[in-house]
Amino acid sequence: MHYQRGKDRGQVFITSLEEMVDPESWARIVDLFVDALPITELGFTHSKLNKEGNLPYHPSDLFKLLLYGYRNGIRSAAKLATACTINVEVMWLM
Repeated sequence: MHYQRGKDRGQVFITSLEEMVDPESWARIVDLFVDALPITELGFTHSKLNKEGNLPYHPSDLFKLLLYGYRNGIRSAAKLATACTINVEVMWLM
């Protein structure tokens, strides 16, 4: 008997994140909303840079991630970090 087999996992899948996120996605709404806010007037400031480690994320990017997470029931930092690696909308947002 013949069975259908999965695709070759080594193949290249070329597409942009812009194409993969629905034009009416909640992520796009969050992006537009936060970009329209006066972030510094709301108390979001830049952190002090250290010579070691990675650069910090912009406060507005973290606020976008937090709002998207609350909307989608993702409230823990660990789950938000995981979403940044597997959720296409979150990848687009960040």
